[in-house]
This record gives sequence, C-alpha cells and structure tokens, in this order.
Amino acid sequence: MSREVCPVCGLPKDLCICKEIAKEQQVVNVSTVRRRFGKIITVIKGIDEKEVDLKGLSKELKSRCACGGTVKAGCVELQGDQKELVKKTLHEMGYSLEGNRN
Repeated sequence: MSREVCPVCGLPKDLCICKEIAKEQQVVNVSTVRRRFGKIITVIKGIDEKEVDLKGLSKELKSRCACGGTVKAGCVELQGDQKELVKKTLHEMGYSLEGNRN
C-alpha cells in the first residue's frame, strides 16, 4: 500500500500542509477604490496566483459577500464596499492581512 508523497513538504498527499504554509506567508492587502460613475469596488492584492487558485478564491468571496466580481492582473475585484467582510473571511481562511502581522 504505497501512498503518494508531496515533493515539497515530504508528507503524504492527504496530510500535505503546503497550501496552509503558502497562505500564511502571503501578506494580503484589502482596499476600496472609486471607479467610473462613482462606483466603489473592493480590491484584494498580494495573493500569489501561482500558489493559490484566484478564480476559486474569487468565487468563494463573491458567494460570501453576495456580490459580483472578477480577477484582473493578479487581483480580485469585488463590486461594492465589502472591505470588512472580506477581511473577516480571509482571516477565517488562514490568510495574514496587511497591518495584522504578528
């Protein structure tokens, strides 16, 4: 009974901790920007798209915030001022936010 082993952390695939380590090492910046016609969007920057699935993260954030959004140039953009809810959600998911580092 051979198990597949992660080449990065050396643990079996079902116990792999690489994704959690990748989340903790990234510093995420959440801000709001006023766009054309006075519309406000929430921008999430600082997430490495090579280590994290931005489309999946965007889908989860859009679902939790009940809003629309997109992924552009390595940033997640959500419609409306969702700053506090996004910070809370990202913290629950294990990301370290800018300004909250220990």
